[in-house]
Amino acid sequence: MDRVLSGMRPTGKLHIGHYFGALQNWVSLQDKYECFYFIADWHALTTNYENPEDIVSLRKEMLLDWLSVGIDVNKSTLFVQSKNIYHAELFLLLSMITPVSWLERCPTYKEIRDEVKDKDLSNLGFLSYPVLQTADIIIYNAKYVPVGVDQLPHLEISREIVRRFHFLYKSELFVEPEGLLTKVPKLLGTDGRKMSKSYGNAIMLSEDFKSIEKKIKTMMTDTNRKLRTDPGNPDICPVFDYHKVFSNEEEKSYVTEGCKNAGIGCIDCKKILIKNLLAFLEPIQNKRKEFENIIDDVDDFLSKSQQKANEVAKDTVEKARKILRI
Repeated sequence: MDRVLSGMRPTGKLHIGHYFGALQNWVSLQDKYECFYFIADWHALTTNYENPEDIVSLRKEMLLDWLSVGIDVNKSTLFVQSKNIYHAELFLLLSMITPVSWLERCPTYKEIRDEVKDKDLSNLGFLSYPVLQTADIIIYNAKYVPVGVDQLPHLEISREIVRRFHFLYKSELFVEPEGLLTKVPKLLGTDGRKMSKSYGNAIMLSEDFKSIEKKIKTMMTDTNRKLRTDPGNPDICPVFDYHKVFSNEEEKSYVTEGCKNAGIGCIDCKKILIKNLLAFLEPIQNKRKEFENIIDDVDDFLSKSQQKANEVAKDTVEKARKILRI
């Protein structure tokens, strides 16, 4: 069975954008592939190096969110990156053969460096992020990596590093990873910007229902619809993008016609959305509470799964050592 590998940086509780952007797909992949999903805590240090003490608690929060939406430790191999030293060793070996120019041209590197103004990102770890990411993937000989279109350049760097290793050492040790494109629905934040915890415009999977209601009720709508009697255009309304995900066909038709003909107001539209959104989140939050009562220590809970990941990684690194004669 082909392998799939993906991971997330533990930066806090996850929001509905994470669910539809990645986790929903991860859940479905569990029944088709041998899946390895990891908590990328070393990657979190590339931009959060000043507050490493937060990462331990954040690892648990993220794991709880994964489990609450259906990621199953009995179906997939779940593990913590920093508990597998072989990732670091393969990263070191790959860094010896990776040209700096490949890293500097990475679109994500340039984008984040230009966007983030409150942190010094001149550190080597941030620049070499794609090399560690490559090690994360190829150490398990994963054939597929579920990604969005914007992440394909990172994956192409991984493929180039693999080809360079094979060319230099006349070996075919690693699998060149391929992207499994994820179709992501359009879900902006409640203020119309990209959904982000830092913007305060995200709806968290574990968020209190009263807080969610307040966010939806104050959510941006069609700015051309200033009065209740003004007709609106659902195609340019962020709230309707949520209806596309959470409401059924009958409700979407009702909202569309009501908006275009001014038959309903924005509050009426939002009430339907609130009902459906909370119905979607209720079983997720109930399941999360169950796991909160079960999991005290992440390392203990993942011990068997972690051991499997470590053994696979160890085998790959030992083969790489033989090729390099070290």
